[in-house]
Amino acid sequence: MRLPGRLLALLALLTTCTFGVASPVPSPPAADASADSRPQAYQDRNFDYFVTGDPRLPRAAHTETGFALMGGGGSVDAAFEFIARRAGGGHIVILRADDSFDPHNGNYGEQFATQWGPVVSAETIVFHNRQASFDPRVLAALRGADGIFLAGGDQAHYINYWKGTPVQDALNEHVRLHRPIGGSSAGLAILGHYSYTALAGGSMESSAALADPYNAEMSLESDFLHYPQLAHVVIDTHFSRRSRLGRLITFVARFNQEFPAGRIFGVGIDEHTALLVDQDGSGRIAPGSLGSAWLVLPQRPATTLTAGQPLSIDDVRIVRVDAAGSVNLLTGNVEHPTAETTISIHRGKPTRASPVSPIMQRKLVPPNEG
Repeated sequence: MRLPGRLLALLALLTTCTFGVASPVPSPPAADASADSRPQAYQDRNFDYFVTGDPRLPRAAHTETGFALMGGGGSVDAAFEFIARRAGGGHIVILRADDSFDPHNGNYGEQFATQWGPVVSAETIVFHNRQASFDPRVLAALRGADGIFLAGGDQAHYINYWKGTPVQDALNEHVRLHRPIGGSSAGLAILGHYSYTALAGGSMESSAALADPYNAEMSLESDFLHYPQLAHVVIDTHFSRRSRLGRLITFVARFNQEFPAGRIFGVGIDEHTALLVDQDGSGRIAPGSLGSAWLVLPQRPATTLTAGQPLSIDDVRIVRVDAAGSVNLLTGNVEHPTAETTISIHRGKPTRASPVSPIMQRKLVPPNEG
């Protein structure tokens, strides 16, 4: 949600922190064995830190790989419970940037401890800049995490703050060690091996992407997070509500032209919806989800994919998956799909009306959309 965010985030999190309102201090208190000296919330010029529980306690005895892919627009309790469970009830680290506070989602740390867990601790780090990604305190929290959650906001901040830093390395190492990770909205958008980064500012509309797949705002990333289960996907968020099918088709066409051996396909997640993915790449819609997951599976390369020209591509298979179905993100195979269709696009427009036409593109963008 794109707000002036930092002040609102600090006010909300500080007032709901388990340990009450903390005064700004230059560094966290030294830890010892007494309960009274447990780590407290503090503010640093590069990041802010909030804590529920005690991060000094032993970490989980056992963790499992898992991905909670949340489309944004509201929490899905089962997805956070999935992270806590796969983290063995241990230590959770929540990563945010300045603009990532969503008043509809509340205090993730407190909710992990009291609602989605229990967990031993939940630490929240709100990044203000890239320098925070080199801070030993931040890196120590990430190394001690049994589970990680990436909040929403603006994915450009995450790329700018984390790419090429020890935080990027820590996020990749986290999953290599069979620990769960999840993301919502912007936090979800960067989890796939391929991603749309929004580095140009604003948010790419489907109509603009289809009209010119190489327009100046089409900022794409292919070398950030490297999770084997998500190695072939580009993920999009707020999918149906914001009519993002057109732009996801364009993302997929671009990536497949640049990496023809990648077998890249798209995954769109609706608002208030989560796809829970196991170590083998198989995923199911989380209980309590209000929408669907969508797969964009091109059957052939684009016929026109050139700067300054509208996209043309034939035979793009679109598959919708609800609670009764499952999908394998390693292969793109779907069992028990809710619906599917195949569409073609000529000069930026679908060649015929189809059941997915309402989510292809939109003419009106709501004001102040987060």
